[in-house]
Amino acid sequence: VQLQASGGGLVQAGGSLRLSCAVSEGRINTYNMAWFRQAPGKEREIVGGIRWSGSNWGTTDSVKGRFTVSRDVAKNTLYLQMNSLKPEDAAVYYCAADTRVLSTRSSEYAYWGQGTLVTVSS
Repeated sequence: VQLQASGGGLVQAGGSLRLSCAVSEGRINTYNMAWFRQAPGKEREIVGGIRWSGSNWGTTDSVKGRFTVSRDVAKNTLYLQMNSLKPEDAAVYYCAADTRVLSTRSSEYAYWGQGTLVTVSS
């Protein structure tokens, strides 16, 4: 499977962005899918995910109520809707996939997109 993340950019604090992760050479509903992010000097952390069945794992506490993970099976695409962005949300965002459990640990994922940069100005 191949993953292609897009949608990053520069946004003012309080603004919104929607990231997309196009899945190819595989079906999104056969993978546990997750969004991770990595800010400079920090470890990669999970943002949210959705299981192969469509069951939503949700989002990590720091973005809860502001970010939403969803997917479109017909388009074979994963999304991350980000609202009320804060400067601390700035990072490179990655989508990841694996056929095993939906894990919070990046090391558990076999497939990764190339990352898309989100910059939030204060």
